[in-house]
Order: sequence, then structure tokens, then C-alpha cells
Amino acid sequence: MATRKAPKSEFATATGHLTAAAKEVGTAVSNKIDAVGQSISAHVSQARSRFVKQAEAQLKKAEAQVEKASQAARKSVLAAEKKLEATQRTTARKLASLQASAERKAKALKKAIEKEAAALAKAASGKARAPAKKAAPAKKAAPAKKAAPARKAAPAKKAAPAKNAAPKKAAR
Repeated sequence: MATRKAPKSEFATATGHLTAAAKEVGTAVSNKIDAVGQSISAHVSQARSRFVKQAEAQLKKAEAQVEKASQAARKSVLAAEKKLEATQRTTARKLASLQASAERKAKALKKAIEKEAAALAKAASGKARAPAKKAAPAKKAAPAKKAAPARKAAPAKKAAPAKNAAPKKAAR
């Protein structure tokens, strides 16, 4: 038989999502830094004094955006970890519950099987003794009474003839 591929667990899926989010944050940060770097070098080459201040302001904004993105990523990672831990706890509780239930059912089945075996053993030992008791006494002669003749049973009704039970094809 072909084996069935097990579905991904919640942990594996969450790990995949977290990895993808981290990669996206990294590429966004590097793209933003590259853009800021290019902007800075363009402004410096045109007019150093005037554009240096603007470039520094843009760099600060970019750094603030990067910081916000990294904080958001940290929060999402922490939330995902909490969710994973909660899922793990609930799964552990469910597993313990199912194990306890299975143990109770197994115990009840074991008792039922033991009762059945005891009843069968008792019945078997009772049957083994019964023929020995019946064989010992001799048969007594039955009184010679004439039994009333048995009535003939009424003839059984014939079953109704079976109708053609073949299913009809549906019209297309």
C-alpha cells in the first residue's frame, strides 16, 4: 500500500511563515538602505552643503522605518511563539485526555472480556458435568396415554410474486 504523506504540523507552518517574514524584513531593510545610500551619494555629488542635511534627515527616517519594521517583526515572532506554546499545551492536554480515555476503555474492555471468559468457562464446566448427571439415572417408562392427533397446520401463504426490481435508467 502506498503511504500517505502526513500534513504539515502547525509548528512547521508557523516556522515557514516566520522564516518568510524574516526574509522579507531583511530584503526591505537592505533595499531601503541601498535607496538611502544612492540618494545620499547623488545629493552629495550635486551640492554637498545643501543636500547633506536633507540626506541625513532621510537616513534618520529610513532608520526609524527599519526600527519600526524590526520591532513589528519581533512582536509577530513573539506572538507566533506564544501561539505555538499555547497550541503545544492544548495538544498535550488533549493527548493526555485521549490517553486516559483509551486506558479507561481498555480497562473496561479487559473487565468485560474477563467476565465473558469466566461466563464461558462456567458454562463449559456446567455442560461437562450435566451429561454425567443425566446418564446415571435410567429412563422411566412413560404412561401409555394416547396423545390427541396434531392438527395440520394451515398451508403457508405464497409470497407475492417479486416485481421486476431492476432500476430504470434516468433520462438524460
